[in-house]
Amino acid sequence: MKEINITDIKGFRIGSAENIEAATGVTVMLCEKGACGGVDVRGGGPATRETDLLKPENMVQEINAVVLSGGSAYGLEAACGVMDFLEEKGVGFDVGVGIVPIVCGASLFDLVVGDGKVRPDKAMGRKACANAFAGAFAEGNHGAGTGASVGKYRGPATMMKSGQGASAVQIGELQVGAVSAVNALGDIFAEGRQIAGMLSPDGTTMASTSEAIKEDIARQFDIFKGNTTISCILTNGKLTKAQCTKLASIAHDGYARAIRPVHSTADGDTIFVMATGEVDVNFDALAVLATEQIEKAIVRGVEAAEPAYGLKAARDFR
Repeated sequence: MKEINITDIKGFRIGSAENIEAATGVTVMLCEKGACGGVDVRGGGPATRETDLLKPENMVQEINAVVLSGGSAYGLEAACGVMDFLEEKGVGFDVGVGIVPIVCGASLFDLVVGDGKVRPDKAMGRKACANAFAGAFAEGNHGAGTGASVGKYRGPATMMKSGQGASAVQIGELQVGAVSAVNALGDIFAEGRQIAGMLSPDGTTMASTSEAIKEDIARQFDIFKGNTTISCILTNGKLTKAQCTKLASIAHDGYARAIRPVHSTADGDTIFVMATGEVDVNFDALAVLATEQIEKAIVRGVEAAEPAYGLKAARDFR
């Protein structure tokens, strides 16, 4: 097994675009020839697009893009720009009177970090596609991770900056990787050690979100809702729609390893899967690899983040 760049996975183009000043952005995973798709949504507050068509019993068998964006539900508009871009290239599902690109997506909440009135739109979606064709993808404060943050149980005053990360590996001809935009209510862990999350009131050390929540067990109050970690697994492995759906479900174990607590009512945690079907693969082995890549992508997204918008980042505590 060897580590590879996420952009090395055959059959995909990956790109991102962002508005640094407004602290929001878009990341796209494109597959012009079409990829078998699946999704699993675990968080209680999702903002998603075209997830129902990914159910194994539904008609469409292949998708052309997954869009991860900031902007909360407003950011779903970016996927329309991706549709326009792909339609112009003749990429999509032939409906007889034209081509309909199949574009799925999910958005995270970053409206309190920068300018909440500026959200990913069609133009930013198109720009992310153009950057994908140009090979422009970066981790950290880019794309959907531009305004991402973590450790938000006590609100913006004690949260930390996060970002987007990616990880990929190859075994023989099989390639599998993941892209994650990390915007969790909870804290982030790497090999059992907290590397980011909720800060102490004075901002000098990290505190435990899990312990804070347990202390509030007898209280009812409106916790900060600006969260959600969104990801996409990419592989050249051969999978059915049912297997893609199951893979997305299993891969949430990667969330549980890296984020504590995870899948809260204030998170919209979502994982998509795109598989080009080029290489035969043992499904359970692929599931192990994909779960590891999700975990690593989350950690990398946090480690690559730079302090910004008045927020500290993991590198401030190294």
